[in-house]
Amino acid sequence: MITVKKLTAEKLLKIKAVKLQPSNPFTWASGWKSPIYCDNRKLMSYPDIRTFIKIEFARTILEKYPQVEAIAGVATGAIAPGAIVADALGLPFVYIRSAPKDHGLENLIEGDLKPKQKVVVVEDLISTGQSSLKAVEAIRKSGSDVLGMVAIFTYGFPAAETAMRESRVELTTLTNYDAILDEALRIDYIAESDLKTLQDWRKQPETWGQPAKKTNK
Repeated sequence: MITVKKLTAEKLLKIKAVKLQPSNPFTWASGWKSPIYCDNRKLMSYPDIRTFIKIEFARTILEKYPQVEAIAGVATGAIAPGAIVADALGLPFVYIRSAPKDHGLENLIEGDLKPKQKVVVVEDLISTGQSSLKAVEAIRKSGSDVLGMVAIFTYGFPAAETAMRESRVELTTLTNYDAILDEALRIDYIAESDLKTLQDWRKQPETWGQPAKKTNK
């Protein structure tokens, strides 16, 4: 059976929204070394894939949260997917900034979010989960209720899963790191010998690829 996770992984790899380079790691903005890089903004340039994401998000939200009253995208990567799924569902849309504007109304939430509205948060990517949870906190502080969160992809870091659980946020993703590796192996994007490197990275991403610290003994 072809699952949504497999289909989504296939599409992300096909357009190189996800790149795997075990032997030539990327450097993230955080300074972390990583054998994988994900840029889901590329999805919006492919109408067929954009439609697929819209339909699967809409289906997931209607199945899990039929009482939803508004959609909130997390800036900036989830503004576009959040807006198209809100349009598909005929629901109000807002987006959450990473920080309030430093001028004008100094908004953190852009749009018209009513108190006590039932909201589903849309994300493009879950890494540590911290920016996603800041958005959840902003919505809750505004007086609205977060029903859950949907995202295109998650690295599946244990710390992120713990943070979501502790913040009482139910996360559903269209695909994940394991599905990406399975699909990449199937299409010979990576070799079997690359798997251990890719799996080791996820266990300790913050220190992976860094020189070992010297000790004076």
